[in-house]
Amino acid sequence: MFREFSAPPRADEFSELIKAKLEEVKESGGTRETVTVDWNSQTAHVEVIDLPLNSLFYNPGTHRIRAQRSHDPMRDKQLEQAPWEAVGQGYLGYLLQADPANPTTRDAAFDKLKESLDQFGQNDPGLVTHHGVLVNGNTRAAALRELGVQSMRVGVLPASFTWADINAVELSLQLRKDHRRDYSYLNRLLAMEEQAQLGRTPEHIAKEFRVQTKTYHQERWILTTIRELIERSRTGSAVLSLLAFEGDQEKLKELERLYKNLSEVERDEAEVIREWRLAAILMGFSKTDVRHIDENFAKSDYLARSLPEGLATGEPAAPNSVVVPGLGISVAGDTSRVSAARALNDRILRAKAVIDAPGDCPDSERQAARETFNAAKESFDKAIDDAGRDARVRKRKQLAPARLADACADVDQCAVDLVDARASRTLDVQAFDDALLQLRKSLTKLADQAERISRAPGDGVSWLLYATAAGADE
Repeated sequence: MFREFSAPPRADEFSELIKAKLEEVKESGGTRETVTVDWNSQTAHVEVIDLPLNSLFYNPGTHRIRAQRSHDPMRDKQLEQAPWEAVGQGYLGYLLQADPANPTTRDAAFDKLKESLDQFGQNDPGLVTHHGVLVNGNTRAAALRELGVQSMRVGVLPASFTWADINAVELSLQLRKDHRRDYSYLNRLLAMEEQAQLGRTPEHIAKEFRVQTKTYHQERWILTTIRELIERSRTGSAVLSLLAFEGDQEKLKELERLYKNLSEVERDEAEVIREWRLAAILMGFSKTDVRHIDENFAKSDYLARSLPEGLATGEPAAPNSVVVPGLGISVAGDTSRVSAARALNDRILRAKAVIDAPGDCPDSERQAARETFNAAKESFDKAIDDAGRDARVRKRKQLAPARLADACADVDQCAVDLVDARASRTLDVQAFDDALLQLRKSLTKLADQAERISRAPGDGVSWLLYATAAGADE
């Protein structure tokens, strides 16, 4: 969510230092380095100067680690309350060095950046506000500090820039195609959400992020779904973080497409499949495994067969009635099957939240959560395996008819090609005759196998047997 921050400590003093350095650059008369800044379809060229690293602040509003801040709720709260204090700035520094998908580990890309800075120095300048807040170059500043570098080259934004302007500049810089390190997936979603909160239209946001408008709406659906799951996972002090879904971009996109198509035909079935797929995604199943959770998976009820009694979803029933407050009108609510699928997913979500909860958590509670989560995962694993095996069987059953359908299309096209060849007098009659003899041999082989299908062949098989028998008699 967009937020305006107060000025950092000694802001006026630092602003005076910046003004003095800018004046020195102008009076020196030498070649002056500038950096181009784009924001809200505007462009400016700002002066670049050297500033002491120990006086610069990491940007608490940076989009680069917005999702990662949920890694440690306690430190995130301290950062929110005191963004310029040592604790909050230290947490930002820690996250800038961490792996975006797993902040408990150090990011290999950060170490490569640090190595490059150590070997070649700073190639591109960062960007700061007049108060010394880093708008671009937060990660570089963290690496330079580890290297013990005392100063950093930065372009200075005009003093008139608001926090809305600062955010627009950062987005513009990060969304350039030649930028070395892209936002993580969830941080892109959060940046899109922030732009929408600022009143930008979907078309404008899609253009800024270089995606189609339909892709923007898809991304908003995914973030809304993730936020819903996070709220449903709350149990006591435990709650899932945004990072639980960081690596699931493609699986969530496939779910959105499937849900959109199914909900137009059968809303309840779409809701059930949505809940089951989300649970499978959370439990870490692969994209190919998750794809087995489809209409056939729901109709065949694979999951009901494998769920233990404590997690059973129950049988479908008639929809419940829901009374609209103030109107006294009853409307159909969720079917029991939808409610059961949602209840199952809620148990999995809460179990995962307890397992991943930082800090102290009773061992008995964590163990119970692991047992629930593992039981659900084993059930899904068996159900998906059964569905995959049956899908392979169905594919084999349809393989021969499918090949015949392709052959029919080829024969139809051959008739068109024959007409064209005759009209242009380019037909090789002998080659065509040889090909027909090969076709007869192939049909004879097919007839030998088709004859063994049953004692009462259908019309198609009867025709094939008759045609090949007649050809053999000639």
